Amino acid sequence: MLTGDTNDEDVSLFDAEEDSGRKSKKTGVRHPVASFFHLFFRVIAIVVYLLCELISNSFIACMVTIILLLSCDFWTVKNITGRLMVGLRWWNQVDDDGRSHWVFESRKGSGKQEVSNSDSRIFWLGLIICPIIWVLFAFSTLFSFKIKWMPVVIMAVVLQGANLYGYVRCRVGGKTNLKNMATNYFGRQFLKQVNSFLGEMQMSASLFLLFVSKICFLLRRCRKKRSRRLQLCDEEPMHHT
Repeated sequence: MLTGDTNDEDVSLFDAEEDSGRKSKKTGVRHPVASFFHLFFRVIAIVVYLLCELISNSFIACMVTIILLLSCDFWTVKNITGRLMVGLRWWNQVDDDGRSHWVFESRKGSGKQEVSNSDSRIFWLGLIICPIIWVLFAFSTLFSFKIKWMPVVIMAVVLQGANLYGYVRCRVGGKTNLKNMATNYFGRQFLKQVNSFLGEMQMSASLFLLFVSKICFLLRRCRKKRSRRLQLCDEEPMHHT
């Protein structure tokens, strides 16, 4: 069953075998691999951000590593862990008329019994706590004037915030009145900005990497010239003697 906006279409939520009415325990982790990867990418991204100056002297390497981890986390949480751990899923689809629709789904009926309390607790704690940490990083980056890290922190807030908003809509959309115009408008605008922001961030990161590589090349060239000059200066006294 579908919970979402009025212009979303009814689609089958999960594969038939997932709704076969299997009885399972409500306690215990039913999907340990999904639970591990639900936390792995986002926790490692935070650890790399905190220890980047100790791990490597290259800002570019740290930035690329964090962006890759955030991208893997966004895809994993959006497409895999939400479906397996809590029976929720959201995505964007374009109809034949070219109009974009945001679809928010939640598992209903007998399939709902398959959700484990432990899986649900791990999912929601990881989904909520990590974006809060990145928001704190954004303020600390701003107040400490480490502006070079601001694009990375903003990207983390946007990606993890988009997953948080999408799954909250899936979870409570059918129980509370979230169909008022203000909520729908700002929510859809926020999710639409995610795709455009990803494209802009990818282009900006590419240009930034190109710019930094040019600067590094020029610095190496200047160092080589300087070393050659020093060698020549050292050789000249020897010729005089």
